[in-house]
Amino acid sequence: MLLALLSAFALSQSYRTVTAIMATGLQADFGLSPASLGAFAGLFGLSFGVTQFFMGIGMDLYGLRRTVLSAFPLAIAGAAVSAWSPNYGWLMLGQLLTGVGCAPAFLACTVFISRHFPSSRFAFMSGVGMGVGGLGLLLTGTPLAWLVQQWGWRSGFMLLAVLSALAWLLIWRCVHEPALAGPATAHERWGTAVRRFGALFMLPHTLGILLLGMVGYASFLALRGLWIGPLLINRHAFTLVESGNVALGMSLISLFSPAFFGRIDPGPARRRAWVANFSLVVAALYLALGLVHHATLNVALVVCIAVLSGYSVLQYSDVRSSYPPDLTGRALSVFTMAMFLGVGLVQSLTGWVADWALGRGMEPYGAVMATIATLLALGSTAFRWLPSSALLHPAVPSAKEST
Repeated sequence: MLLALLSAFALSQSYRTVTAIMATGLQADFGLSPASLGAFAGLFGLSFGVTQFFMGIGMDLYGLRRTVLSAFPLAIAGAAVSAWSPNYGWLMLGQLLTGVGCAPAFLACTVFISRHFPSSRFAFMSGVGMGVGGLGLLLTGTPLAWLVQQWGWRSGFMLLAVLSALAWLLIWRCVHEPALAGPATAHERWGTAVRRFGALFMLPHTLGILLLGMVGYASFLALRGLWIGPLLINRHAFTLVESGNVALGMSLISLFSPAFFGRIDPGPARRRAWVANFSLVVAALYLALGLVHHATLNVALVVCIAVLSGYSVLQYSDVRSSYPPDLTGRALSVFTMAMFLGVGLVQSLTGWVADWALGRGMEPYGAVMATIATLLALGSTAFRWLPSSALLHPAVPSAKEST
């Protein structure tokens, strides 16, 4: 069942990183500015993130299977709309539908692991899940770059629509976890579920978790999903397929780095320090990528970023350890919502920054990478210095306040 659910997550990974390969074609056909391109890439993350709240409640009330099967057809429709878009407005509509349709894909996998595997294996299994889901990133590397170079960006969306339909059929056939509640009680329980979600934001340690969550994974997706292609093509005159090869390399690394970090998870006592420190190291790598204009060094920095970005799986383990069992599912949902809202906001913001830099005669990619580095540094600082959960300090008698 987990592998079937991961097929939808893999497709969502493809959708959220497809802009890096299609950027030049979209700009040529629709005359998009960097800000418009960033808005297009960011809309997936924004629509994906906003609907996490409702998908999390839906999984509580109706189960994983029914929630995913009900939403994922929108992704198929969104890919089809994008493939036949006559203008930028229709392209944005397709992206909106795709983001909403993919919204339950990753959360369903995380909740499934949380429910069916012991807590001691949560970090490792989450890392494995993120690695398997990363197969979708491979598709938007060299293979999609070759397809787009041969037949245009519309062919890429058509391929994704077909693969999404096959993933839906696989989930329909293989996933049979029963719903947790019937529709008859849904109206009453929706109100209760909304109130219980709201309670999470009243806990003092939630803010630091969400602030870093909004920029950690978003930084990797901004590079892999939007800027890696334009940076290598415009800064170093790479071909589309050559930039696709680098994107493929990042994707291959991302298959294994989360599982590696899950394996070496130091446990609750030291995990937060690891997360804060690794995020600062990655921020420094982004700053170096912006400042150094050498092709080989840029590719090496991209590889280092891909390796170290696997630390983000430790954030999920931190969320699970920071809340009592009856709030874990909702906490994971809120964290996922923040993470993908961050993806949309960071991609949109960096598109605006690139436009701003171009308007002042500056090289846009240095400004973009400096912005990402700054956001990561601020998120790491907030995570380190804002309150942590009392559950991570068993000797503190006020642990009950977290429930």
